[in-house]
Amino acid sequence: MADDAPLILTALLPKDMHRWATALRTAHFPPERNFLEAHVTLFHALPAQCEDEVIDLCKAIVSEYAPVPAQLIGLMSLGAGTALKLESPAMRDVRQRIADHFLGMLTQQDQHSPRLHVTIQNKVTSKVAKALQAELNGAIEPRGFAFRGLGLFRYRGGPWEAVREFVFRGNH
Repeated sequence: MADDAPLILTALLPKDMHRWATALRTAHFPPERNFLEAHVTLFHALPAQCEDEVIDLCKAIVSEYAPVPAQLIGLMSLGAGTALKLESPAMRDVRQRIADHFLGMLTQQDQHSPRLHVTIQNKVTSKVAKALQAELNGAIEPRGFAFRGLGLFRYRGGPWEAVREFVFRGNH
């Protein structure tokens, strides 16, 4: 039987930033809902039947691109949560290339370019979210970094199942 679990594609944070953001997430995300480490979702549900095609496309992209420059801007309100706001025109270009490739196969959610972010708190009251934002205001320093690659996962309802990482190694 074919695996029909949707595929999730993420942009991989540098390892030090991943550890730091995961620690923030562990400290502030409701523990009963926190199944994941820090991540930057590019696509929430690529079609499971396209797994080989997704892998081939990711291999091609990482062979062309060097680590992709980005900026941590600061905090972002999610209404019922808090995130680290990121900007990266180059990662948006990478994402658009993938979106163009899978045109007509994307879910409604994935048809729109996402606001790049790392969720550190979600599914709390707006009062709790605003309190964390006030607490962390000024403590999150803007800084540059580079995404190190792409991560492919299967969605299984709770924790994601890692499929493969693709590390940028090109010159673009």
